[in-house]
Amino acid sequence: MTAPSTATANSLVAYEDAVRRYDPVLGIEVHVELGTLTKMFCAAEVAYGGEPNTQVTPVSLGLPGALPVVNGKAVEYAIRIGLALNCSIAESCRFARKNYFYPDVPKNFQTSQYDEPIAYDGWIDVELEDGAVFRVEIERAHMEEDAGKNTHVGGATGRIQGAEYSLVDYNRAGIPLVEIVTRPIEGAGERAPEVARAYVQTLRDLFRALDVSEARMERGNVRADVNLSLRPTPESPLGTRTETKNVNSFRSVERAVRFEVSRQAGVLDAGLPVIQETRHFHEEDGTTSSGRVKSDAEDYRYFPEPDLVPVAPSREWVEEIRAALPELPTARRRRLQGEWGYADAEMRDVVNAGAIDLIEATVAAGTSAAGARKWWMGELARRAKQDEVALEDLSVTPAQIAQLQGLVESGRINDKIARQVLDGTLAGEGDPEAVVVARGLEVVSDDGALLTAIDEALAAQPDIVEKVRGGNQGPVGAIIGAVMKATKGQADAKRVRELVLDRIGQ
Repeated sequence: MTAPSTATANSLVAYEDAVRRYDPVLGIEVHVELGTLTKMFCAAEVAYGGEPNTQVTPVSLGLPGALPVVNGKAVEYAIRIGLALNCSIAESCRFARKNYFYPDVPKNFQTSQYDEPIAYDGWIDVELEDGAVFRVEIERAHMEEDAGKNTHVGGATGRIQGAEYSLVDYNRAGIPLVEIVTRPIEGAGERAPEVARAYVQTLRDLFRALDVSEARMERGNVRADVNLSLRPTPESPLGTRTETKNVNSFRSVERAVRFEVSRQAGVLDAGLPVIQETRHFHEEDGTTSSGRVKSDAEDYRYFPEPDLVPVAPSREWVEEIRAALPELPTARRRRLQGEWGYADAEMRDVVNAGAIDLIEATVAAGTSAAGARKWWMGELARRAKQDEVALEDLSVTPAQIAQLQGLVESGRINDKIARQVLDGTLAGEGDPEAVVVARGLEVVSDDGALLTAIDEALAAQPDIVEKVRGGNQGPVGAIIGAVMKATKGQADAKRVRELVLDRIGQ
């Protein structure tokens, strides 16, 4: 057995060494902003990117005498999420005040749910990249309101440390949230970072399928708090956990877990205790830093919200919502894979690239599943990576890709010309059909024009003609190349070959 590393509290242990000697345990809290028109407890508009402090009411600003009213659509969305997570839906639940002072919480308390969540005792199966399935147990999914947004001005990091002053925008304060809390995620071992990433991605896909949120992580619609602790063996009691707050990308979730495993292993190797605290994740280098000592539930002095009556969704309403649930992502992927005939590895690549919706729409527009996959996972994926944008943000539609593939399959253009046509479409020149016409890119299919180019190529290379007549067809490629050059790549190479061999007499 490898001897434990000699480390200080600030040193990192290699990840592979850390997971060989310690058992990581995860706990993940995912917050999703619900896509309602108005806020959780008032009629203030919910919209992204508004001028600061313009989407507010006395309720969302916490002004004296302002009374909250529960958003019924937000309750419906919360039930949708709970049902999709295989949770029980409470017959009656209530809101509570979570008391803490922070500038982005104008009331000095957050209206949340504590001991009576709307959904509880659920689970979801998470598929990893190699096809392995890992079940994550859900403790609860509860409703609450979002806080405002602090902007720290001055300083090098954009954080409060070193800032000259701070500004608060309350547009986000009061936006409806559902927070989904897992039970301790045990047994992931060295795959803990991958499990964490896949779990958050599975939830993001679920939110979109349920149509309860845009679920755009770059906008903060979905945020994850990643709890992690280490223990010597899977049979040992749970270790002290840290909570890395507001991680907002799949890659960052994975990196945060890896870093905390290495960091905590270094602390434990030094014979020091892990401090229960919140931590900040740093995108630039994948590290975390200390925030504040983590509060326990009793520190928030929860008590029932006196201005709101309990929420008691009828069983009939819950069953109506259950009956109206859409096809969920896992079932949809399995169905599409069967319809499209993709191998397991091909389907995983499509899912990981975020291309499933694009390919489905392209197939619906009239092309084959193989043709759609060829473009979205090939040339378009390459261009998206080159331009550092998401596939869905490329300036081309599934219908245009279907049209482009149709032009290839009909023989009007070849694959090489198709890439030029795609250039034009991406540049805003119009649909592929219009680009072909405007640029004059249609394949030369007139045998007369091809024979003229062939005769010129044969006359220029008589030695190749003799070799081909002698039974060696290898050099015929040079003639075909000359014809393709003469026609600016707009000839059908297969037809050119047929005509060349016929002309030579083979």
